[in-house]
Amino acid sequence: MLPPFPLRLCVCAIRLSLAASAAGWLSSGWAQAVVPPASPASAASAASAASAASAAAAAPAASAASAPDNTMVLEADEVRARPDQDVIAEGNARFQRGPMQISADRMTYEQASDLAHATGKVRVTRDGNVYSGPELQLKVERFEGFFLRPTYFFSRTQAGGSAERLDFLGDQLTVATGATYTSCRVDDTDGSTPAWILSTDRVKLDFANNEGIAQGAVLRFYGVPILAAPVLSFPLSDDRKSGWLPPSIDIDNKSGLQVAVPYYWNIAPNRDATLTPAIVSKRGAALDTEFRYLEPGHEGRVDLNLLPNDRQAGITRSAFNLEQEGVLLGNTRYSTNVMRVSDDDYWKDLPRGINSLTPRLLLGDARVASDFGLWTTYARVERWQVLQDVDSPLATPYDRLPQVGVRTWQPLVGGLEFGMEAEANRFVNPEGHRVGIAPDDTVANPRPVGSRLHVLGSLAWPFGTPGWTLTPKVLVNAASYRLDAPMADGRDRFHRVIPTFSLDSAWVLERDTQLFGRPARQTMEPRLFYTKTPYREQNDLPNFDSAEKDFNFDSIYTENSFSGVDRVSDAHQLTAGVTTRMLDSGDGSELLRLGLAQRYLFEDQRITPDKQPISQSVSDLLLTGSSGLLKHWRFDAAVQYSPEQHQTVRSILGVRYAPGPYRTINTNYRFNRNDSVTGLPSEQFEVGWQWPLYGRPGQSSDRGGRCTGAWYSVGRMSYNVSERRLTDSVVGFEYDAGCWIGRVIAKRLSTSQQEATTQLGFELELIGLSRLGTNPLKVLKDNIPGYRLLRDDSVAPAASPTTP
Repeated sequence: MLPPFPLRLCVCAIRLSLAASAAGWLSSGWAQAVVPPASPASAASAASAASAASAAAAAPAASAASAPDNTMVLEADEVRARPDQDVIAEGNARFQRGPMQISADRMTYEQASDLAHATGKVRVTRDGNVYSGPELQLKVERFEGFFLRPTYFFSRTQAGGSAERLDFLGDQLTVATGATYTSCRVDDTDGSTPAWILSTDRVKLDFANNEGIAQGAVLRFYGVPILAAPVLSFPLSDDRKSGWLPPSIDIDNKSGLQVAVPYYWNIAPNRDATLTPAIVSKRGAALDTEFRYLEPGHEGRVDLNLLPNDRQAGITRSAFNLEQEGVLLGNTRYSTNVMRVSDDDYWKDLPRGINSLTPRLLLGDARVASDFGLWTTYARVERWQVLQDVDSPLATPYDRLPQVGVRTWQPLVGGLEFGMEAEANRFVNPEGHRVGIAPDDTVANPRPVGSRLHVLGSLAWPFGTPGWTLTPKVLVNAASYRLDAPMADGRDRFHRVIPTFSLDSAWVLERDTQLFGRPARQTMEPRLFYTKTPYREQNDLPNFDSAEKDFNFDSIYTENSFSGVDRVSDAHQLTAGVTTRMLDSGDGSELLRLGLAQRYLFEDQRITPDKQPISQSVSDLLLTGSSGLLKHWRFDAAVQYSPEQHQTVRSILGVRYAPGPYRTINTNYRFNRNDSVTGLPSEQFEVGWQWPLYGRPGQSSDRGGRCTGAWYSVGRMSYNVSERRLTDSVVGFEYDAGCWIGRVIAKRLSTSQQEATTQLGFELELIGLSRLGTNPLKVLKDNIPGYRLLRDDSVAPAASPTTP
């Protein structure tokens, strides 16, 4: 089954008629508690029923509060019975069967007509749900009757309401007249009204068909109607149902006002779709579609966003996304991920249509893999769409058409570990064989196209104790190339084999100590990593997938300074580092961590990204530290220092302060003396937060039903110090009024140094009912570390939407 679609518009309102509970609870309870089941040959008389009821009332041990699940108990101040006529319980009458309880001032049961009647402060409870009213009348066996002027409260949603009348038309059909629903609590004695309330003229609950139908539904917010429908239908369980979802409203500087009204289509138990027609004020009509499916052996989704005849661009805009995965035969798996858009400017003009961490690099790939014991075979096809910008062009990655390989890792005798990857690739440049063509088409930068077969092998022998480890390893990188066109030297075929030896040793030393008078355990963790790789000329070889690794605490302890296969750095070097940690002696939490590492070169490194040898004998020094010593505070820092230049190359400083729920501030500072894109120094400052501004959430006791609540500020702002401009940022406010939450979020996406897309979204969350507007919660979670929902359990995912 597909998960329920996230919507709740009128689902909770349908439970105002003892939703799904009263039908079974009241019927079985009254029938068995007051009198035995009617039978023509019944040996039990009304007198015996009265006697049993009196005995129950007289025995304190048989109270309603202690009745077992299958025990029926009726107790009152006074119980009277007339043979073959009726049983009357008066004064604090209480009845219980299982988890259901009924209390009233007076209860009667007429055996001849099978009619139960409760009056005077009638109260029904079940699983935390409470129903109250002045009068309940019910034909027990047929479950037909009414409940006058009931009120109700549902523990699951912490909401309730009232109705003029509930009519029970059998155990599968209930009708409510003049019903309301809200989670706002007000003082009924002063005539105040809730901040929001859903009102209906009539609600019909058909449990047999799992359908509820509401007529004349109106949702009011502070007395103002904000949503209305003459007829609404909804499910009575967690099953999905076709229908309209709440509308959403967005505003941005590129498209203007956007109003969308999604329609949910429950096609089958394992398939559904969402169709979202929208009006975009600056561009025209749009349609977004999402189709989900769950079949035996595979599942996936298809998204298609269509904007015909965009008035701004003068073309039809579209975005397509396909995600699918499954099992073909036995242990053979496959997956497909394809994302494509109509034009290069789509990511700037319509960013909501691109669900990618790299909105300008859109991947399309299909892969299949199969396991055979410790061996895995795989195949893949990979194609890229690059959204180019004349102000900031991107290098186009190579397509793999196809990629086929096999890999394994397995332990051998004597503690040896063997790993191997053999792979064949066909690399194609999606822009053709030549890029960077000048206007006169006379100057070009050729990029080779061809095939590569490579084998990566490793044999390691790790051994040691919990206090120290030593791992010698031998690696081999072998590759063979065949190009479609010859390189500058006239060759189109290349072969190379590069061996590597490494030795990794690490120690862990511990001692008990104190840190500012606090008992702690200190560790000292030195590490030495030696690498020897002979020089092999590679500057004339094609480079399909290699790039320089980021220089950090992870990459400094690796054999190769390049990622990918095509480049292997020559090395005769030793990396030395040490880390010390201070751990709390009680709970083992890390109070302080400091580390440093540096690489020592015994020979010049000749294989480098810029083809210029590295001649200095030592690398940059890496320093890192973090501390959680102060309560509510966390500090993190990393520095790359150049001994040759006697200056800092890169630095990162982060501070987090989180004194309690909904209170967090994160700041980060980044400095890079040589930015990889611009080649110039860059500085960036970033701050993210969630913080209360004023008040505290709660319900108002003032007249008029106004809620007194709390204001929160949320956001993340990134400022480029070098360019003196804001880059990507999110800023907003949340207001928690107790029974509703309002959010206003502004998001800025920088598309170039001069341009940015700014979006404004609104959301009204009615606690216990639904969310109306654009849901900004994913944006807040993705952008603000430590962000918490103001109400984690306030609105459970609804089963499905409503339909007209």
